[in-house]
Amino acid sequence: MPSPAPPPETHAVGILAGGGGLPREIAEQVVARGGAVHIVAIAGEGGDDLSAFPLTTVGWGKIGAMVRALKDAGCRQLVIVGSVTRPDLAALRPDMGFVRNLPAILRIIAAGGDDSVLSRVVRFFEAQGFEVVGPAQVVPELLVGEGPIGRVAATPEDAADVALGFDIIRTLGPFDVGQAVVVAGGAVEAIEGAEGTDAMLQRVAAQRRASAASGSARRGVLVKRPKPGQELRVDLPAIGPDTVQRAVEARLAGIAVLAGGALAAARERLVTDADAGGIFVQGFGDQRTQARARVPAEWRCVRLGNRAASARQGTDAGKGADLLEALAPLAVSRGAVVDRGHVLAVEGGEGIAALLERAGSLRQWGRRRWARSSGVAVLREAADLVPSIADAAAAGLAGLVAIGVPLAAPAPEDVANNDDDNNDRAKDADRLGLFMAALTPPEASP
Repeated sequence: MPSPAPPPETHAVGILAGGGGLPREIAEQVVARGGAVHIVAIAGEGGDDLSAFPLTTVGWGKIGAMVRALKDAGCRQLVIVGSVTRPDLAALRPDMGFVRNLPAILRIIAAGGDDSVLSRVVRFFEAQGFEVVGPAQVVPELLVGEGPIGRVAATPEDAADVALGFDIIRTLGPFDVGQAVVVAGGAVEAIEGAEGTDAMLQRVAAQRRASAASGSARRGVLVKRPKPGQELRVDLPAIGPDTVQRAVEARLAGIAVLAGGALAAARERLVTDADAGGIFVQGFGDQRTQARARVPAEWRCVRLGNRAASARQGTDAGKGADLLEALAPLAVSRGAVVDRGHVLAVEGGEGIAALLERAGSLRQWGRRRWARSSGVAVLREAADLVPSIADAAAAGLAGLVAIGVPLAAPAPEDVANNDDDNNDRAKDADRLGLFMAALTPPEASP
């Protein structure tokens, strides 16, 4: 009689966990189906209690410990999930695994933008022998389908705001910024930058409280969807009860996500809270094509004071100008802040002073907390240059540029000598350590 076949080999699913409730929810679902998990949690990122599962907690610099814990647990598949803060490089305490993989880690850090960083993170763990899979591949019921998931449904007016929001996020995709916006009555109230969705919603709530005309009626939609080219295995947009709470506090009418393109954490509680708050949570289809990548314009960065922009800062200024030009047909944005090729913040209704204040507290991956920013504020209107000088300096930015500043003939380089107002504002910028410049496309140059 032949011996029975051996049972199929099983392997634990590895979960590299940031903050929030998704890591625990995924672990619970895998275990409930008879599977095994091993969680490697990033110290200091918060989140739900994970002590009921096999758990290793490591600091950001303990790359060797991360990989070793996953391999010792027999993990082949790896889910990378949960919110994270951008670490301060000066505070890292690296182990030998970090040192051995330093070239790859430096390439990840240098990528800077979320999409670039996360794509390189995936490649790093794949090179260690893991199959990186998305949360929806492990727990497909987390995905939001088309239609409302609670009792409240969007109105036709809400649906129009959702369509505009989808268009804006699609347009911003090539600039690696923003997977969420708030749109109300066809007007943009906020665009997500490096601060994340929760902070954006808190900003909207504060703006509305400060506005006497805001009223008490719920209006507007939080629209969230993947950007074109986004690494969906590790950065699929997610909503949860905290998102609902902040949307209720901001007096929004609802939350809209791309059907099949977003996760809903703690769905039962999310629906209960949304119904109690009187807001909809709904998946929407999107049949429109992805935005084409814009061909960067050859903007000229014309110095207005004694300080000149570096070549890198001139490139950053051009990227900010391209972004504002791309948004112009869809939304009115008065400015953006770009640092080392990465968009930190885009103005979406809060005003330039608030934009600069917000940008001063943000940084991309790999930026030290104590490092002076090289960031450039790009303003659509010349009228915003002068009142923004002190705000830009307080935010620690390096310079201010404006699109379409009136330049005096015959040569743009002589503008500071031909205009007393330009002289005064250039002196203020010089005194505060900022460069000031005008951006002109080639066809506008004499």
